[in-house]
Amino acid sequence: MSGDEADTADHPVRVVLAKLGLDGHDRGLKVVARMLRDGGCEVIYLGLRQSTESIIAAVEQEDADIIGLSMHNAGHLTLAPKMVKAVADAGLDVSVIVGGIIPDPDVKTLLDAGVAAVLGPGASSDEVVAIARSVSRR
Repeated sequence: MSGDEADTADHPVRVVLAKLGLDGHDRGLKVVARMLRDGGCEVIYLGLRQSTESIIAAVEQEDADIIGLSMHNAGHLTLAPKMVKAVADAGLDVSVIVGGIIPDPDVKTLLDAGVAAVLGPGASSDEVVAIARSVSRR
């Protein structure tokens, strides 16, 4: 195995976590950040009131594999597809995961819009880490 192949094989999943838009509730996102970190992922925590542009910039700068968005303000059907489109427009091969308060009927809509996974309240640490690893495109 060449050095480049070894680096890719040993590459920890890098996750940018953010609150897109004006939602001010970030306690759950901080818990998820710790779950991912404790599960061996590298976490880049952007926090509250991020834009698609600021998230894309962080993904590019940090060479991230995944964007994790926390949604609690009922904006998920607008904001999550907007993030997926921004990723595509930037030419990035990065998965978008949405977590938070997502009504069951909206999950399929989000997945159809290109969201890689949707996590609801009560997701375990093992589930969060497993999903992050499964949708990482490296």
